[in-house]
Amino acid sequence: MTNTAVRDEILIGVDPREQSVPALAWAADEAVRRGLSLRLVLSVPPLHDTQHVDTEPHRTARRARAETALATASEAVRALHPNLPMTTELLDGVPATTVCREAARACMVVLGSRRLSRWEEILSTGSVVVPVSAQAECPVVVVREPEYIAEERPYLVVGVDGSEGSAAAVAFAFEEARLRHAAVWAVWAWHRPFAGLADDTDTAREQQRLLNEFLEPWQRKYPELEVTGDVLLGHPVERLSLASARALAVVVGRRGRGGYTGMRLGSVAHGLLHRAECPVITVPGPRR
Repeated sequence: MTNTAVRDEILIGVDPREQSVPALAWAADEAVRRGLSLRLVLSVPPLHDTQHVDTEPHRTARRARAETALATASEAVRALHPNLPMTTELLDGVPATTVCREAARACMVVLGSRRLSRWEEILSTGSVVVPVSAQAECPVVVVREPEYIAEERPYLVVGVDGSEGSAAAVAFAFEEARLRHAAVWAVWAWHRPFAGLADDTDTAREQQRLLNEFLEPWQRKYPELEVTGDVLLGHPVERLSLASARALAVVVGRRGRGGYTGMRLGSVAHGLLHRAECPVITVPGPRR
């Protein structure tokens, strides 16, 4: 069944334990750029031990802290954009599950990052970034640091590998660049599986041809954009992290050619969530 919900808002997940001002600022600025409203959501997870303690005082205290955090976040947004249409919502449930459900109404989800380790991501009910990036129906933006202010023309980096996932990433990156009057740097990273099996020059030339063909329709659609396409030897996570060091954001598909069937989040997207210093935008591919 086709989802017919009107996606006229940007959703930001608020973390009561760590106020992510860079994420709030990014989401608010993006809402203004796109002419959308902003919805701040905070979800209070369930208590684990409900058999041996009186849970009501704990639940009341947690909701009070959550309400305070939500109010503080909305005040921060108001200070940046007083006229931005904004709503706040305090919900109950596992945060990642709640944000994914609420994302059905959003054109984009924005999250801050607490730099959880990989084990914390697996074991913590408070882990939001990876599961939401893997499951939300819309692009997910993870903002760790304040946006880089470029002295020269700003640019976005987009990872390309010829897959449907990277096609969705390119579509988003070009539209975002248009909104920001920024350039696009498309990077196709590759690494030789076994030394000596193919000539690197010939392989790189063929990859460059494929990249140019891949970008050509988007360059026709957005002729005003400055676009650079480079084929770089190395692991995609390493190359994209280096390329995006001073970028406005790095944009990747949720799953590229390297992912296996049923895989929710590709290794490149997952790696960039840990290594990139700029905002990471994960874009879902076409719905099946």
